[in-house]
Parts: sequence; C-alpha cells; structure tokens
Amino acid sequence: MLPIDLLKSHFGFDHFLPLQEAIIGRVLAKKDTLVVMPTGGGKSLCYQLPAVAFDGLTVVVSPLIALMKDQVDSLITNGISAAFINSALPAKDIVKVQAQAQNGSLKILYLAPERLALPGFREFLRTLDLSLFVIDEAHCISEWGHDFRPDYRNLKTLRCDFPQTSIIALTATATESVRQDIVAQLDLVEPESFVSGLNRPNLSYTVQPKNRNSLRNLLKILENHDGESAIIYRTSRRDTEKMAVDLYSYGFKALPYHAGLERSVRQDTQEKFIQGEVPIIVATIAFGMGIDKPDVRLVVHYDLPKSIEGYYQETGRAGRDGLSSECILYYSFSDKVKQDYFIDQIEDSNEREEAQRKLALMTDFCRIHTCRRRYLMEYFGELWDAENCSGCDVCATPQEEFDATEIAQKILSAVIRTGERFGARYVTDVLRGSNTKQVNSRGHDQLTVFGIASDHSAQTLDELIDGLVTEGLAVRESGKFPTIAVSRKGRDFLENRQKLTLTRLMRVPDENHDYVATPAPELPENSHLFEQLRILRKTLADEIGVPAYVVFGDVPLRLMSKHLPLTMESFSRIQGVGQVKLQTFGERFVEVISIYAKAHGLLEALPTETRLTKNLKRISTGTLKQTKDLIRKRLPIAEIAKIRSLTSGTIISHIRQMVIAGEELDLDYLMPPPDRTEVMQSAFNAVGDTKLTPVRDMLGGSYSYDEIALARIGMLQRGIIDAVRNVVVVNDPLPRAD
Repeated sequence: MLPIDLLKSHFGFDHFLPLQEAIIGRVLAKKDTLVVMPTGGGKSLCYQLPAVAFDGLTVVVSPLIALMKDQVDSLITNGISAAFINSALPAKDIVKVQAQAQNGSLKILYLAPERLALPGFREFLRTLDLSLFVIDEAHCISEWGHDFRPDYRNLKTLRCDFPQTSIIALTATATESVRQDIVAQLDLVEPESFVSGLNRPNLSYTVQPKNRNSLRNLLKILENHDGESAIIYRTSRRDTEKMAVDLYSYGFKALPYHAGLERSVRQDTQEKFIQGEVPIIVATIAFGMGIDKPDVRLVVHYDLPKSIEGYYQETGRAGRDGLSSECILYYSFSDKVKQDYFIDQIEDSNEREEAQRKLALMTDFCRIHTCRRRYLMEYFGELWDAENCSGCDVCATPQEEFDATEIAQKILSAVIRTGERFGARYVTDVLRGSNTKQVNSRGHDQLTVFGIASDHSAQTLDELIDGLVTEGLAVRESGKFPTIAVSRKGRDFLENRQKLTLTRLMRVPDENHDYVATPAPELPENSHLFEQLRILRKTLADEIGVPAYVVFGDVPLRLMSKHLPLTMESFSRIQGVGQVKLQTFGERFVEVISIYAKAHGLLEALPTETRLTKNLKRISTGTLKQTKDLIRKRLPIAEIAKIRSLTSGTIISHIRQMVIAGEELDLDYLMPPPDRTEVMQSAFNAVGDTKLTPVRDMLGGSYSYDEIALARIGMLQRGIIDAVRNVVVVNDPLPRAD
C-alpha cells in the first residue's frame, strides 16, 4: 500500500502534516534521518507509518518508560502490532514479547536505552529482521541538550553493531549545536535533517509577576479551566506537596508528583491523571517527558525554569491535540536568586557557566516587553517575522509609553534612604506606607519617603523596579538576601533631574490588582452531545483498559458533535477514524449521535470535506495562506515547494483543501496540457472513483501522481466530482480542460 493509503486505513487521516510525507519517504528509502518537530507536530507518525510498511521490525528507543504502554495501546487500537520491554515488565512477559519479535508478528518494539545497553539483548537483536532504529527524545544523547541521559551515550555503538539498519532520530527541542551533536553521537550516515517550524500556534504564553497575590490568581485560572487537565510545575519536592494540599483545600482535585515519592505512588498518580480521575498534577520536572496526554489545557510554571529548552519542552505538554491551551509562568527575581545559588554549587566551571548562560536567557524571556513567541523561536534559530503573534500576553495586550520620571525618583530615593540594604519587597512596603514590624523596628516609617507611593499597588511597584533595573538606573545585588541599589546612572538621573519614559502593558486589573486569566476556549457545537460522546469514550476505554484519548481524542469528538455523522460511511470520514476504530467503535458512536440528532431535530451536517488537517477558518493566517499567496504570483508547483521547503504533493494537497473550502483560485496555469487532462478525466470517469491509485493503475507509469492530482482538482473546480463521496458526478463524456 502507498503511504497515503496506510495513513487513511490505520490512522484515519487523508493528508500529511508539513514535512511528514518527505520524512516518511526518506525513512522508507532506509536513509538516516534527523527530525526536529514540535510536540504535537506528528513526529510519531514519521516512524509508525514506515514501520507498518516494512517487512521487518522497527525498534524504538525511548526514555519514557511510563508512556510505553499508552503508545502501544494506541498502536494496537489502530490495528498495528506493537509491544514494549522495560524494567516494569515481568520476566515471563519479556520472554513472550521476545518470542513475538522472533516469529515476525510484531511491527514495533519499544525499549528503554538501558535495555539496549545489555550485551545479551544486543545479541538477541542480531537474530531479528530489523528494518529501522528509532531514537526518540534524541536530545538526551547530547550533553548540550537540556535533559542529558548518560545511558543514551551507549547508543553510539548501534551503527557499528547494526551497520545495515537505518536510524531516525527525533526530538522536539534542539538548537543547532545539539543537532550536530546528535548526528555525531549516533554516527548517522549522510543524514538529512528536517527541522519543522517549532511554533505551536494553539498555545498562548503568559508571564505573570509572582507576588503575594499569585496563589489567588492561580485559583482563578484553575476555575477558568474547571474539569480540564492541568500540570503545575514547582522546583522543590516540598513546594510540590504543599501546593497540592493547598489546592485540595480550595476544592481542586490535585495530587503531587516528584522523584522522592515511592514508585508505586508515582505510577498510581500518573494513572489517575491519564485516566482523567485527577485533573491537576503539581509536579517537579520529573513529570516532564513522561506525559503524552493530548488534552492538557493548562501548563503552569509557578517557579522559574532553568532554561528555555526545559520551559519549551514542559509547555509542550499542553495542547498536543491542537486545541487552544494556556502556558502561564510566574516570575520573581527571588526565584532567579534561588537558581543562582544552586548553580554556584556546580563544581565543573564549564557546566556552571553554561547553566548561568541558560538561566540568564530564561530570565530575559520573563522580563521582555516584546513578543515572547518571537523570543522562543529565535532562540532555536527560527526566524519569526510576524509583527504580532496574538498568542502571548505582550502581543495580546496593548502597550503604552508613560512618563515615569516622578515615580522613578520616589523609588530610587526610597532605595537610597533605606541604605541600599534591602530587597524590592521591602522597598515597596516603605513606598506604600505599610506598617510592618520590620519597617517600624528600623524606624523607616519616619522617613520622608514612607508612604509617598501609596497610590500604587505592590505589583505595579515591583514591575517599575524591574523597569528601572532594565534601564540601568538600579541594580540587583545577588546574595543570600538579594538587594536593590542605585547605579551611577541612577544617581545622575536624580541629580540632574532627567526625564524618564517607560513602556508598560495596558492590562486591566481586577479589584485585587491581579491579572485576569485568559478566557476559556469556546465550547464545541452541540456541547451536550460532546459531553455524551466523552462519557461514551470513557466507558469504551474502561472496557478495554486504555486511557480515554486512545479511543478518540477531543478533536474527533468535536468534529462528531459538529457534523453529526449518522451512518458508518459518514462516520468513517471524520478525522482520526481509521478502519480498525471504525469497526471497533463506530456503531456505538453513531447510535449515540443518531439518538441525539433525532431528539433535537438535527440533520447530518458533513461539509464538502471533513478531513482537513488544518482548520479552514485559519486559511487567512496559516500555511494554506502562504501557498495561496505564491499561487497568486503564478509560480510553478516545484518553485512553491522549494520556497516553502515542502514536497510538491503537499503543495497540491494545500490547493485541493483550498478549492474544497471555496477559495477562488486561478489554477489554469498549473493544469496539465489539455490532451493529457482529457485522458485523465476519462480515466476517472471509467473508474467511477476519485482516488488517485486506481486511475494511475489504469493509465500506467506515463502519468505521475502529481499530474493526476492536479487533473482531479480541475474536475473538482468544475463540479464534475464529489470530494466527499469519492465519486464522479456525471458519466457523460468529460469536457476538455482548456
């Protein structure tokens, strides 16, 4: 079967995502490949589909032991034979899996890197018909990566031990130096690197000031995501457990997760989260790569991450299904000081300097007043030229310049009058006239600066102090107790009565001077049906002992509730419904949908095409628009593909999607010559079907798939074919495409 046919039959999709087709083609040619693709971008398909096509076994090396069962369950549910071997599997089950591998009944075998390092297991692998090695989370092999695993170093011997078996390495986060190191460590032979755009358009990025009101603000955000899955990251085990208890006391079902808990407790916690029994996990980074739950709608960093790589990886746990999700980070300078302290304990000077560099860049991300998405993309070497991403707090919030001269004078004067011996919070207390024990005992309530900024909130003053530090008027002195001092530039500012203009976000505060959480995503159409389908999904998942998302993710359920497929044939056209899932679950879903539709007087609402991998409402801003703009310049397919670093087949797929969506495009210049078009149209008419393969088989090798696909688009524009029913509408002699 062709890759596109396998995509439809096993995974339920009609179109590849960007780069997938090209990557799969290279893997099928058994050539070494490096793939850098964001979480949720479709990396797994790049090896799972070739694994189905290969005669031999595909071995996947992954550090994610906790995820192996879920991945295997998902593959089996899609009709693909798979198994795993790791330290959690009983010896008798390991023997059984190895027997399956030897008799050729397995397509995919998941292993931990520690297993692959065992000499006896290497010998066992030599007895198998191996088609492909997959190195997942490949950044773990590089000491320059954010999650280096020493056991991954053993993988460098794979090329020597299995010289005839190709390798594909995959990661979601890798700078140029890390990519080069991966290639070197794995000894990849003439590899081609595919670096997909790392932007996650469905994720919003927000940085909130961490202060005395932050917990109250977090509670509001959790209320906004009521019933949805969320991960809250904390740095220490103690803080993790305390926050879980605090949240529980406020009525939120939450559990802690960190490496200090018993293994059985961690497994139970993760299982409850995956199954949806506990919606909120408060965790250290030990919960990072071990989660592959597609419907996490909120990721919160309540403490400062150590690096941009780690932050990106952890926020990548959100919205893997492509639906809107939030990423919120609470920042305070005191968190940076804590991280500095731990970094200072690192003995190796090179390692210490690298950690300091990464932390500085992470801190910059928190304090910038420019697009945060741009900062992330440029960090990973990706150009971002959009003026406004509309998906971070900076871009989503208007900015204004304001005269900060007077308030800056007050702040700097307070710093000097208190002796430049205190942190920002203490200075803020003095400025606001707070009669705290510390202020009063030092007599600072008698200073002329006491209470001179009582009309400003503590949060506003904290942000203004950050602004003065950024402008170089004040400096932060690190130490056990970090302090604020006035710089030489700041003293000149005061002495010379200079003017100061600062920029701020025009946020609207609530009654407690807290930021308001981003509004929750819109409910799907026929939301009551959506909830019924979720209940059915959970019931079916429990029956077969798998997480609910293994049956269907939220995206297919939303499409079902919107389009109301009332027959098995129409249900099969829903995105994410493959042949096995259709046969296994189709009738029960169609029954629930039919009952609901009848009760509410609704009819099936399938559009002309339901399997678009991109939301057609986003044509104006997404990848389809980029293709459309180049078509309007009348560029050839090959040139468009080169400009966009895509295959010609993908570009043609974009064109078909836009035609189906009703876009008016002048495609005459792209169509094959009239005589060849007429032959292809006649073949479609004879076959009575709009699929490409039967037509190509009839015509022989003188007609390419791209050519036939373009002829089909021409027929689609003229209304000669029905894209949904895959049939030719008329059987009369077809007109020429002149």
